[in-house]
Amino acid sequence: MNDIAENTLDVTRQENITRILDAAERLFRHYGYSKTTVADVARDLGMSPANIYRFFASKVEIHQAICGRMLAAAYQLASNICHQKISASDRLRQYVRSQYQLTLDTMLDQQKVHEMVVVAIERDWHVIERHIDSIHALLADVIREGIAAGEFADQDPEVASRCFGAATINLCHPQMVAQCLAKTNRATVDELIEFAIKALRK
Repeated sequence: MNDIAENTLDVTRQENITRILDAAERLFRHYGYSKTTVADVARDLGMSPANIYRFFASKVEIHQAICGRMLAAAYQLASNICHQKISASDRLRQYVRSQYQLTLDTMLDQQKVHEMVVVAIERDWHVIERHIDSIHALLADVIREGIAAGEFADQDPEVASRCFGAATINLCHPQMVAQCLAKTNRATVDELIEFAIKALRK
């Protein structure tokens, strides 16, 4: 098989994968993850379940791939902010606010979407752990630059990144955001962000 034919097969395969993931995510959002089957996804696409299984071994694998897409979008947003030519503090502020808004917009807009996220978190998938590690690395770079600029106190940027993430987790973790939305005795978004940034300056 020549290179052109192989590239065509790769493109076709990726197109099929994207179609399956788009259909599955749409059905998960509408009916809920637990109530949607591989057969439902196949029916929506006008294909047989066997055809779905050519690309994904199970509904769980489809869900993992959708989760991966959502996390990739979150990482790209974070990366764009963390590489801006503004102060380290402002980058951290924008990062947390953007992740909080993303959580509100994409993960809590419907109960069915929240179910998808909760299932992914409870299964402790490696894709989520890799995402957390990637975010920590981004924040460590920002903090490292803040230290070099005299904006933050001299400290281990890797440790500081993990601590900053832990201090602001309830603004980014879907379950915590959902639980705190209606609470009036919790720190506001800006209060928590400023508290965490102030800790870096001591």
